[in-house]
Amino acid sequence: MFARFKKHGSAAPQAPAPSKPATDAAAPSKAVATPVAAARPRPGPVAPVNPALAATADKEKKRKDRLAELRLELHKRLLENLNLAALEHASENELRSEIAAIASEALEEMSVVLNKDERQGLNQELYDEVMGLGPIEPLLKDETVNDILINGPRQIFVERAGKLTLTDITFKDERHLLRIIDKIVSAVGRRVDESNPYVDARLADGSRFNAMVPPVAVDGSLVSIRKFKKDKLKVDDLIRFGAFTEEMAAYLQAAVATRLNIIVSGGTGSGKTTTLNALSSFIDNSERILTIEDTAELQLQQVHVGRMESRPPNVEGKGAVTQRDCLRNALRMRPDRIIVGETRGEEVIDMLQAMNTGHDGSMTTIHANSARDAVSRLENMIAMAGIEMPIKAVRAQIASAVNLIVQASRLQDGSRRMVSVTELTGMEGEVISMQEVFRYERLGIEPSGKIIGRFNATGVRSHYSDRFRQWGYDLPASIYEPII
Repeated sequence: MFARFKKHGSAAPQAPAPSKPATDAAAPSKAVATPVAAARPRPGPVAPVNPALAATADKEKKRKDRLAELRLELHKRLLENLNLAALEHASENELRSEIAAIASEALEEMSVVLNKDERQGLNQELYDEVMGLGPIEPLLKDETVNDILINGPRQIFVERAGKLTLTDITFKDERHLLRIIDKIVSAVGRRVDESNPYVDARLADGSRFNAMVPPVAVDGSLVSIRKFKKDKLKVDDLIRFGAFTEEMAAYLQAAVATRLNIIVSGGTGSGKTTTLNALSSFIDNSERILTIEDTAELQLQQVHVGRMESRPPNVEGKGAVTQRDCLRNALRMRPDRIIVGETRGEEVIDMLQAMNTGHDGSMTTIHANSARDAVSRLENMIAMAGIEMPIKAVRAQIASAVNLIVQASRLQDGSRRMVSVTELTGMEGEVISMQEVFRYERLGIEPSGKIIGRFNATGVRSHYSDRFRQWGYDLPASIYEPII
């Protein structure tokens, strides 16, 4: 074995002695028939069970239980034998070899024989326990998984292609799950316990992590991981996936390039951040961009980008840095554009002021179900910020600041679509006037559950056509013509 990875003077613990089977203290008494029992209806015929399938399933369950017990025992031995201080300077190959050697020695002492596949799988799981995040490490490496949702130690769901499925992966118990949660949050200088039962954090690869532990989580700790996409989806990719059309992309390119202020609206998981990333690709490389987020997810490819991330308070309740603090400071940093990952509170005031005071082309996302609903949400957030303004003044501020609302939606078949593109054209009395330029029309549903639909123009010419032309984006009139 690698001597520098092993603790000095540590002796391998003896294999646990096999426990004797428990004997019954007394024989069970016979059940006495009662009139109630006799009156119960007889159960219907039971479908015959295939003995071979039942035996195979039982054998597989016993094998999994045995491997789980071995993994737990071997993990204890690893913690007792490995010199954790030396691991910081070890390569992956050296660490894997050391773990395999310690596991092989322990299995030999325990008189346990495993085949090659079982031994390799066990060594990989032990490596994930020591250096990774235990049972969920394979899910984090799976490129097809978008979200990992944990409901206690025995239920782990994943989302693939917009559909949630239950996996056969489990934690040993609640303590095992809490240890993995503590490993994640301690790496970013935060903590979670009974006095502070929920936490937001970011994994090393940028994935968004949220956890809530007992006593707030009743049936076991709740964990949600939104995986970070290493490869940013480009506009061409979204067109190929059917998120929107080439005509809509040409319109949006003109809107971003001519510095219209844009809000991306949608529900949870509807693809708002992905859409915002795609729109940001149309920004010229010469502009200075500042991004503000609670959890850094935006992947801008421009050269001149400054990224800011808010910070929660420490254990003493001090040191918090909100999005509003970042936004106020950003206004003093000479930005050409400001991009806020998500506007959800009092920072909306500073965002609207930035859009109105020379930072044209700024963008943000908001939770709302439609363009009109997004405007109402902005009004409500201004009211929640404690600023008393007449409703007409509030709406005038919004109408002056926001030019375009892009509505993203996740349909029931799991697909994500840009279902509406709406322009804000000003005020009519006390009402903000809006016009929809593009929309997604649902035509039906296939037997498989897939939504049938198409993108269509509404026939309304863009309110900003003259602006597009002045900036060199003379869009053809045909993109505004509806399909009949």
